[in-house]
Amino acid sequence: MTHGELLSTAEIQSFLAKYPTRFQDIALELRDTLIACCPHASERILWGGLPYHDSQKGGPVRGAICQIEFYPDHVRLSFIHGVRLADPASLLQGDRKSKRYLPIASYEDAPWDAIRDLIESAARLDPSTFGSLS
Repeated sequence: MTHGELLSTAEIQSFLAKYPTRFQDIALELRDTLIACCPHASERILWGGLPYHDSQKGGPVRGAICQIEFYPDHVRLSFIHGVRLADPASLLQGDRKSKRYLPIASYEDAPWDAIRDLIESAARLDPSTFGSLS
């Protein structure tokens, strides 16, 4: 399987160093899950977080899979195209036209199986069906 463009371990460690260890653990688990689910994912440090996209489908917006974001009391897994995702457990929040997110305050309480399902679903989205994106 071909991998996308991933940041080096040193780049990830440097970026995460400013956050509490409990948030680093969540972010690293999300990153590992995403890489396992989406071998074509490309990773950047952008918009204050770690966005992932499939460059075969487009850039960080059109080809977006998800983004790991950091808040004072939680890590947020955001999906730019979240409104298009099946969410049988009703985990996603947000009232924007497209973006939805899942706040994760605790590694132990995170619904990891459902998170994996959401990431896999986001990776399967076909941006050619979205119409124009501003």
